Formats: sequence, structure tokens, C-alpha cells
Amino acid sequence: MEHWMNDPNGLVYYKGVYHLFYQYYPGGTVWGPMHWGHATSNDLFHWKHQPIALYPDTLGYIFSGSAVVDEKNTSGFGKEGRVPLVAMFTYHDPKGEKEGATDFQNQGLAYSLDDGKTWVKYPGNPVLKNPGIKDFRDPKVSWNPVAKKWILTLAVLDHINFYSSPDLKTWTKESEFGKDLGAHGGVWECPDLFSLDYHGKKKWILIVNLNPGGPNKGSATQYFVGDFDGHYFTPFDKQIRWLDYGPDEYAGVTYANTGNRRIFLGWMSNWLYGQQVPTEKWRSAMTIPRELSLRKAGNKFLLTSAPITELKTLAKKSFTLANVNASHIDLGSRAGKLEGAASLKITSDKLEDFSIILSNSLGQKLVIGYRKGDNTYFIDRRKSGKVDFEKDFASIHTSPRFTSDEKFDLTLVIDVASVELFADNGMTVMTEIFFPDQNFSDIAIDSKNSFHIKDLQLTSLQSIYK
Repeated sequence: MEHWMNDPNGLVYYKGVYHLFYQYYPGGTVWGPMHWGHATSNDLFHWKHQPIALYPDTLGYIFSGSAVVDEKNTSGFGKEGRVPLVAMFTYHDPKGEKEGATDFQNQGLAYSLDDGKTWVKYPGNPVLKNPGIKDFRDPKVSWNPVAKKWILTLAVLDHINFYSSPDLKTWTKESEFGKDLGAHGGVWECPDLFSLDYHGKKKWILIVNLNPGGPNKGSATQYFVGDFDGHYFTPFDKQIRWLDYGPDEYAGVTYANTGNRRIFLGWMSNWLYGQQVPTEKWRSAMTIPRELSLRKAGNKFLLTSAPITELKTLAKKSFTLANVNASHIDLGSRAGKLEGAASLKITSDKLEDFSIILSNSLGQKLVIGYRKGDNTYFIDRRKSGKVDFEKDFASIHTSPRFTSDEKFDLTLVIDVASVELFADNGMTVMTEIFFPDQNFSDIAIDSKNSFHIKDLQLTSLQSIYK
């Protein structure tokens, strides 16, 4: 896709089609008047670009939001038996902002009666007016079957407001959350509220994106685990948790209408440098889709992520190793050069310090690894290619390991300008972008000690572009 793209919006699945709307500026490769771009897919990997769904109008730019399937036609938008898809988004009035107003962000609706192909804005917009709060945005709507009403999760300054509605048009404030909990290094954005099953019991997760203030500087996604009774969200503890410790996953939210699956997608960049990255025609991408679940580490709940199983459909040839003890393995000479995207999976019964080095003939490299001394994973992109466009880009980023178990598993999804790390059944996740002057074609594993690899599989992946 050409031009500027950021937050995923309106993620909804309907009639076998995944819809991805997103913040889009068709006029350039930097942020501008926001539209909702639109793409569709049957498998979350092969996408078809659709016409722009929502354009700015006299009420403002079209900022982030969500979409739902209004199966019971509570909104009254449905006609002649056609089920409406309803989008709720933030209107951002640039004129009001420039004039110093505090109520320049309000919530609007649009609906589609042709399965998401075209959209009509509700003439009664805005449906939720700003009471005079500068940051009042990014509505995430979901149906609560117990309370039998729509629940709206809204980012307000550096906390969350919950609202409810019977019809998506009239909203009543229920409660607030987070003024004294979580990370507060920046404004809260793009929230999400949903439940997951844990051993037959429903647990609620509240996702809150934060900019700045992430664990590795800039933008990041935090989350809370607790209970929600239709009025109040009550966390189980006060611990700060990050869904992704890498610097390049932000504004992540989940798909509506996917049944028992909870599929997450994020913007693959960081506001520290998102508009300065050294690309010519395109700016930004989305992470690969991830399936979320809950695990326990001690007495704490952790939200885990794994590449969706549909990734397997892209697999081409694979190279495997089993029961190898080595301090250096040159996978490039054994498996062949990397050509485009690939996945690497490693398991071990005894975890040692290791580094996975992606490199090219220019001496540029990206290093991904683990340090046993402080029980952390890391990604080092200091020598990864073009790094001088922003002072903090050339850095080593780290994540704690959330288990002391010697057994270890790691999955890397590698592309020409990104890597996504999933370790220990998805308890640790890191997303990182990079810009080498020549694609990384070599891959090797180094270890200070003899590193025992129980299983290794390096699989080349088909391009999703035709």
C-alpha cells in the first residue's frame, strides 16, 4: 500500500470476510487529514484493497474507532432484512483544535448495508459529544450479552471512560478506570475490552495503548486482566503489563465477531520515528495477526500472543535440525540464503545465552537473543542499516522472560524490514522494524556455551503479493 497508514480501525469479521479499516492519508507519506482506508481478506494474509470507506467532512477528520455487526438491528439502520455493519469513530475538528477549543473530538457513526462495501454517515452525528476534554477518542464498541447492551470503551486523557447504549445512538456514562493504575507516561489511546476463557471461567482484558511511555521508549500497548460487570472494570492487581515489549507494535486492537478466537492486529511502527522512516512510497505496515489467550505465571495472569494458524498456509520449503549441540550454526550455508519472508522455530530443554544474527554482505546485521544473566530477551538493531533518521532508533531493546523454566521455545517471523518474536508460548512478544541497504540473506546462531537445540525449523514463506 502506498502513502501514509497508521492505526488499525473497525476490525470486524462478517460472512467469511475479514475487514481491515485503518488510519489513512492518501495525499502523502506523512500524517495528514485522516480517512478510513479499507482492505478485505479471507485468510488475514492475502488482502484486497477497497475504496476509501470514510472521508473527512465538516465535522472533522476521521480518527480511530471500531465496527460491529448489529445482528438485532438495535440501531434501526437495517432495512429490508439487511443486517447493518455499524462503525463508531472519532471526529477530530482541526479548526477547533487550532483555535484552542477543548471539545474538538466527538464520536460519530456510519453504517453499511452492503456487507462493508459502502458506508453512510449517520445524519445525527455526533452521537457522543465532548464535555470539554482535549483527548476524547478511539471508541471501541462491543455487545455485552449479560447486560444486554452495547458497551463503549473510550480513551479519555490518560484513563478510560465506559458508556452503555441500547441502540448505539444514545450513550450513558457508566464509570471511569485507570486514573491511578497502569503506565501514565503519555496519553491513553485505542482501548479494547473483551473476555477470554480460562479453564472454563471468563476473564476480562482491557487493552490500552500508550504514547509515549512504553517500556522501550515511545509507543506501546499495555493491558489489564480483571472482571467487568457491565458497569465497572475491576483489575485483579495493580501490576503494569505490556502486550508487546518491542518498540514497533502500537494501537493494537482485536477483531469483532470471530467467535471463540480473539485475533489481534497492531500498527507496526512507533510515533518516535513513524513519519521519518527511510521509505519512499509507503509508510508503515501492520503486524501479522495474532491469536490471544491467557496463561498464568505464578499467581499472575498473562496475555499471550501467537501467530494465527493460517500462517502455515504460506509455508514453502523447510529445513530442520534435531538434537544439535553447537556454539555456532551457520543456517545460511546449511539451509540456503534467506529470500524474502521466513519463520524460524527453535525449542530447547536447557536454555543458554544465544544470538540469532540476520546479516547481509555489507556487514549490516540484526541480532536477536537471550541473556541468562538477567533473564531477558533482546533485539539489537544498532548496525541494521539505515538508523540515523532518529536518535533513538539505533538501540538495543529488551524484554523480561516470564518463566525460569529451562525448557524454551521461540518463533521468529522474519520479513525484509521486520521481525516478530514469540517466546515461551507467547508470554514474551517483541516487534521490531529495520531498514538494511541490502536484504538480510544470511542467518546464523551463536552461543557462548554449547547450546542444545532440541528442534529447529527454518521455513521460507510465500509472498502475499501476486
